[in-house]
Amino acid sequence: MRGRFCEQPGPSDTVVRRSPRGCLVCITWLLLAVISGGGTSAQDSLILKEERAFKEAATLAAPSIVRIETVGGRDIVGELLTGTGPTTGVVVDAGGYIITSSFNFIASPSGIVVTLPDDRRFPASVVASDSSRMLTLLKIELGDDASPLIPLQEAPRDSFRVGQWAIAAGRTYDAGFPNLAVGIVSAVDRVWGRALQTDASISPANYGGPLLDIEGRGLGILVPLAPDKTEETAGVEWYDGGIGFAIPLEDVYGSLDRLKAGENLKAGLMGVGFPDQSVLAGEAKINQVRPESPADKAGLHVDDIIVAAAGQPVARVPDLRHILGRMYAGDRVPLEIRRGDETINVEVELAAELTAYESAYLGILPARLPVGDDSSGVTIREVLPDSPAAAAGLQRRERILAINGTTVANSGELLSIIARLLPGTNVELLVSGESGERTVSAELASLPDTVPETLAAASIPAPAEAALPLEKLGRQTGTLAENSERQFWRYVPDQYHPDYAYGLLVWLHPAGDTMERTILQLWQAECDRRGIILVAPKAADIGSWISGETEFVKDLIEQTSGEYRVDPARIVLHGHAEGGTFAWEAGFKHRDLVRAISTSSAALRELPPDNDPDLRTHTAIVVGADDPLLPKVERSAEILRTLEYPTQTITVPGHGDEYPPAATIEELARWIDLLDRI
Repeated sequence: MRGRFCEQPGPSDTVVRRSPRGCLVCITWLLLAVISGGGTSAQDSLILKEERAFKEAATLAAPSIVRIETVGGRDIVGELLTGTGPTTGVVVDAGGYIITSSFNFIASPSGIVVTLPDDRRFPASVVASDSSRMLTLLKIELGDDASPLIPLQEAPRDSFRVGQWAIAAGRTYDAGFPNLAVGIVSAVDRVWGRALQTDASISPANYGGPLLDIEGRGLGILVPLAPDKTEETAGVEWYDGGIGFAIPLEDVYGSLDRLKAGENLKAGLMGVGFPDQSVLAGEAKINQVRPESPADKAGLHVDDIIVAAAGQPVARVPDLRHILGRMYAGDRVPLEIRRGDETINVEVELAAELTAYESAYLGILPARLPVGDDSSGVTIREVLPDSPAAAAGLQRRERILAINGTTVANSGELLSIIARLLPGTNVELLVSGESGERTVSAELASLPDTVPETLAAASIPAPAEAALPLEKLGRQTGTLAENSERQFWRYVPDQYHPDYAYGLLVWLHPAGDTMERTILQLWQAECDRRGIILVAPKAADIGSWISGETEFVKDLIEQTSGEYRVDPARIVLHGHAEGGTFAWEAGFKHRDLVRAISTSSAALRELPPDNDPDLRTHTAIVVGADDPLLPKVERSAEILRTLEYPTQTITVPGHGDEYPPAATIEELARWIDLLDRI
């Protein structure tokens, strides 16, 4: 072998591979032997003893290690080319049950064949899967006269030690003896308590095989994992990179009865959010409770602090994630909560899925008042057609003073209350108009996926005198204040009035072309009419955007918001082709800042985060009827709607993958004008 491993002799059909750490141990033994006067023969003796121990451990486990082959299926999953070679499984029940990695079946094969250590071959069927730990349980029918299988003995969790020998085994070559790779246990309780980590060589060839201790017991089942990803290919990128994970075999046996019963196990979800969920996060103080989630049903509130879970103390958010990481949907978790000066005990039943948050909708556009207007309540600019507000008889220029008895001072407060209500909820509104105050009932609906065919622009008067120097108005170029190498151009309406808030449209160009002239020509009139500032960052490499440039976009939004009065409810990322793909990434990453994402000829590359009542994100997707991406773009819209994102789709007849025409831009401008609707 080259590079990472050195070979040592084994049985005739065996290759034992030692990691660099194992070789370092041999060198250490050699030095000790020389110092003690033992010479090379003493070192050779130690190596032989080491090799014998590895082989004996593998010999003890060998009857429980099987080869798995799949037939048919997809060639590509996501961006990963699937393999066709054999993989590995482990016997966990004498009656024919075999556990393996779910990665082995991502291609959705039409058939599965298991080869036992004695070369007997059997068709296998999938019994159930554990999507939290990426495991799949198979079953083969042995027949009445067949000898029972030998389950692998587990090593107890409390025996795990960082630095102990770890032997990764597979059965993908000759069936006579397992192929082995030797390393150590690098860490325990990784991936939020679900796995142990090893530096032994892990690859698709031994995914599903065992990680053994020096006594031949199963430490765990080898699987690809990643701490903060859940997709079926997560962790594969670390293949043979010195970072591998194994699900403790003791945990596998603990959930085996549920899998044998055909129950598909899923990670348990609570439905709470925290300001910081990183490994450095502090106390578990809740800043969001998902409507209809287990936490909501258990009565948890925003600002509650979780101080214990399942009888274990929770000092920080990572403590809670470790405790919940081992649990499944359906498990009941006792929690100790600190609410102000009070301590409360509740029990939460974890769920497999959280109900997607759906924005409730009243159907009004609030008036955009100048700075200094001290009117209380929410003045209605427009009552949108076919809305609950229209059905309730609300009128333009009326003011909503309270909802369900709670006074509202401005549109932000009204939206915050309605955002936490569900469609179908009845509300009581206190309204003031020319004839005095009255109470109105309305049943909230879901946010519509369309915009009115006509919508009068909000009136922004021209300033009495130029509020800004001429170089700050019209079309201009600039650089980021914190990085003069990062360039942008922008357009600010000549009649910009600093007492009124403007929408902000961030244009993200496609690869190789900033499209500056086209974009300015199509959008300038709409910016003037609808009160929108257009800003266009340039990628460092005009040929492509890279993930790190999402921070450039964020910084540019913040810089523009500091120079001009920007409405935080109408900050939009808009991109075409590769720029649209980048808009999805940047928009979802900075949802605390971006309120809408609009793309043309661009499909989603990754699953969006859950819709959030505090970070309501609108989406608008434009695609040509003749665009080759049409099926993927339509699928993207379907995914967004499934997650309850308010999504408008515009299909342009007679167009392919070119940027949309003026009529579509006018529709998008109306959509931007609606982003602050309630």
